[in-house]
Amino acid sequence: MNDQTLTFAAICQIASMVQTIARKGTVDNQQLATMLKSITITSPENTLEVYGGNLSNLKNGLNVITSHLGDDTKQKDPELTRYIVSLLNLERRLTKNKRQLAALGERIDQTQRQSEHYEIDSPQLLASFASIYSDLISPLGARIQVAGEPVNLKQESNQHKIRALLLAGIRSAVLWRQVGGKRRNILFARSKLLKCANQLLSEIY
Repeated sequence: MNDQTLTFAAICQIASMVQTIARKGTVDNQQLATMLKSITITSPENTLEVYGGNLSNLKNGLNVITSHLGDDTKQKDPELTRYIVSLLNLERRLTKNKRQLAALGERIDQTQRQSEHYEIDSPQLLASFASIYSDLISPLGARIQVAGEPVNLKQESNQHKIRALLLAGIRSAVLWRQVGGKRRNILFARSKLLKCANQLLSEIY
């Protein structure tokens, strides 16, 4: 449950970051770097290592879990929920498509080599991550319609950040499933997920 909560928090955090870029045109650079790095860490010793080995890197995502799975309906954001569900749906389609999955692995290997020469959040790597998403994930169908301010969504740098983050979201969704995450758990094991998120938050504060 600990690993499931961490990976689900990452998905939630990414959805929140996408929403912030679309609405405000800004993003926390440290969070962005952490999530982009998670795409390239394919053989971690443990789940937390994927996210920089620091629990505080997932603080915002854990907060999303507590606000969305808690009893306070005022805290729930349907748009954010839609992004999270869409990422989980796309991951399911990806895992069923062995050819796309193999191609994804090859492209991620290429970005790992690129990351030896460029910063993880450099325009070059952002463009690479974005193109992987456009080429391999978008064609799977059920595209994620990102809502926000047109002035923000028209900027190429923001488009690259959003697509790169959605790719990171797919990475975390794959990891979530690998550690036993199931969509029905979000409904039927909600209290366990909520309890674990609150416990992890208490370790940060």
